[in-house]
Amino acid sequence: MFDLKISGGLVVDGTGASGQIMDIGIVGDRIIAMGDLSEAATEEIDARGRVVIPGFVDIHTHYDGQATWDQEMAPSSWHGVTTVVMGNCGVGFAPAAPDRREWLVGLMEGVEDIPGSALTEGMTWNWESFPEYLDALEGLDRTVDVAAQVPHGAVRAYVMGDRGAANQEPTETEIARMSAIVEEGLAAGAVGFSTSRTILHKSIEGELVPGTTATKEELLGIGRALKRAGHGVFEMASDLLPEWNEFEWMGDLSRETGAPVTFTALESPIKSLPFKDQLGEMRDQNAKGGNIVAQISMRGTGLILGWRATFHPFSQRPSWKAIADKPWEEQWQSLQDAEFRARLLAERGEPTGSDLQLIADLMESAFSMQYEMLPGFNYEPTAEQTIEQRAQVAGVAPEEYVYDFMMRENGSGLIYFPLLNYANGNLDFLEGALDSDDCVNSLSDGGAHCGTICDAAATTFMLQHWVRDRDGNRMTLAQAIKRQCHDTARLYGFEDRGVLAPGLLADLNVIDLESLQLHLPTIAFDLPAGGRRLLQTASGYDYTIKSGQVTFHSGVSTGKYPGRVIRGPQSAPEASSLPATATDSR
Repeated sequence: MFDLKISGGLVVDGTGASGQIMDIGIVGDRIIAMGDLSEAATEEIDARGRVVIPGFVDIHTHYDGQATWDQEMAPSSWHGVTTVVMGNCGVGFAPAAPDRREWLVGLMEGVEDIPGSALTEGMTWNWESFPEYLDALEGLDRTVDVAAQVPHGAVRAYVMGDRGAANQEPTETEIARMSAIVEEGLAAGAVGFSTSRTILHKSIEGELVPGTTATKEELLGIGRALKRAGHGVFEMASDLLPEWNEFEWMGDLSRETGAPVTFTALESPIKSLPFKDQLGEMRDQNAKGGNIVAQISMRGTGLILGWRATFHPFSQRPSWKAIADKPWEEQWQSLQDAEFRARLLAERGEPTGSDLQLIADLMESAFSMQYEMLPGFNYEPTAEQTIEQRAQVAGVAPEEYVYDFMMRENGSGLIYFPLLNYANGNLDFLEGALDSDDCVNSLSDGGAHCGTICDAAATTFMLQHWVRDRDGNRMTLAQAIKRQCHDTARLYGFEDRGVLAPGLLADLNVIDLESLQLHLPTIAFDLPAGGRRLLQTASGYDYTIKSGQVTFHSGVSTGKYPGRVIRGPQSAPEASSLPATATDSR
């Protein structure tokens, strides 16, 4: 007898094969049988007219702090995700010397826009080493499984102190010690090592993430820990400036260690290699025996702007800065005042005094790159939908138009500002990458950029836009599921998930694909200490099942938390370990 049976759904198993109508039988935390199953079950889900797919494996998240206090793991868990990998981009909270805790919070706050007050109140800091951090994570069950990488920034500061935090060059002895700490983390269950090499990643004090300017010798020295440990992925975010020749050392590292190296591949205005050249250089290295994989975002990446978000087009103007730290009620009163409105519109933003001046300038005046977010918003908007064009039709200045739009519904109007991946005003450049085996769907940044980005819904967007609704070339459902389930899982050595097959984990989604719908983002203040975050819900997820337990029904948590900490690669269970009472009836 099955504990749970899912009957009559279109099963898209994650291998890339087309879907088939069949039943799935589950006992405990595993799939036991698939086919035309007559055996009874304690609980049965009627999936007729629904799509049944594996749980999504999201390999680019920043739940490092949230995972220590939050069982629900929203918003990723609301979008069919059952496994997350965190510790990306060189930032995280272990190893952490006691006198570095506040500094690590400031680093995460600056890089990933996670409120420092929420992290300070939410984390208990009952760890110092990376193995102790994994042990601390074991103390809380969740709706999803969590895996962690050892972050370069924390390791550098732990070994080198202020010199490491300031990106000074390490000695050979310090490189050896950093490598040993990474190896220790991998031996305890870390699934990789991560680093950041982009000027966009800075602490709350404006300091570059430790490791941003690391030499090839440092990167290779630390990367050799992966070879000694026998597993692990080397993950990197980089501006990919042509003069840095990043792909050469990535190729050398992967060839020497045998470890996969994965990087964030984005179309960027910051003098980086063009997107097609990024993939071209990756493939040149792979042709020489390298193992480099591109993580790609399926939609424009940038900022969501609004009065209560982290930024909006008037953020740097004096009149706004004068009220920026006041309670919302006082800000709202000022915003409704005609005199304040006129004064703010007449001003220009003050210099930021940082490398982010270009972004501030674009945010304030590049209304040809900004779009109003209305119900049913299409994340591939056209030129006619820009603020610039809408203002022209309305016969007002773009500044006036955007001000008034953000005033909608008690000041909750939001603006979409895709800085990356949208230079041509469409997503056509991604079409080839989405069909390439050396690319994986990623970059949701779940748990991060709380007041600026809400891409944790990337899985839902993939199904709604790229599979079902997009004008022009689309992905097949089978290919999309393979990219976001099988391929992401296998990159990190998770052989026990990402595919629906007897013996593998019972991580599944039952989806009404026809009615699947992303809702508009909203701003909530529900993190510890009232911290702010953007949230986005969806309809169409009938059931999300983690390790055989229904964790969400029609988008609502069931209060079951079967999620655990993943320690290192996960082998597929032996067929002989399946319960003898259940058989595959195909």
